[in-house]
Amino acid sequence: MAEKKAPLFTSGKDGRPMVKVSAGKFLYGEDKEEKETKEFYIDQNPVTNADFKKFVDETHFPEPGNWRDHTWPKGKENHPVVEVNWKSAAAYAEWAGKRLPTNEEWEKAARGTDGRTWPWGDEWDIKKCNVFSGDTTPIGQFSTAGDSPYGCVDMAGNVWEWIGGGNPSQLRAPLRGGDWLDGPEEAKTYHIRMHTPHRKNPFVGFRCAADTAKPQK
Repeated sequence: MAEKKAPLFTSGKDGRPMVKVSAGKFLYGEDKEEKETKEFYIDQNPVTNADFKKFVDETHFPEPGNWRDHTWPKGKENHPVVEVNWKSAAAYAEWAGKRLPTNEEWEKAARGTDGRTWPWGDEWDIKKCNVFSGDTTPIGQFSTAGDSPYGCVDMAGNVWEWIGGGNPSQLRAPLRGGDWLDGPEEAKTYHIRMHTPHRKNPFVGFRCAADTAKPQK
């Protein structure tokens, strides 16, 4: 029997697929503190190079640091965009009519309500995410085996993701999810790395969130 996939939604002008995360309580952090969120929507996948180019072409916003001749590295159209700082991620989200997810939203989307250690469960499996690999992989390469309970892709490994709720003048900003460079500890659903928001790195990207969305056709 084929696995039933979560329904997808869309919000904002970028038209990217989003998943719905229902309102309610969940277990947060290593100590599994009970917290609660309102209903929200979050991108199914990290923002890709192809997605980010639409934003750059329309707004003339500065390009990611690894682009040349106004485009992404060869063969990486569907890889997560990297070499973008917190300001770049927030600007894309605003352009799209969305925002960056909060720490609580990101973790709930990655973890579900049962306090699992990685998006797929409590048992580590290197075959379900991109870690220790040396580079990014296309979005969805580890789907559906590595997906979160809500159907989010690449929430363990591939690229760290910028978190919202701050501003460009902050000294440190949260990153979530781990990356292709690190391993299982960093990929845990509750792990937070604090990072300098103005820096651009080849292992940092982002995804967006929204308060409302409509079913994707």
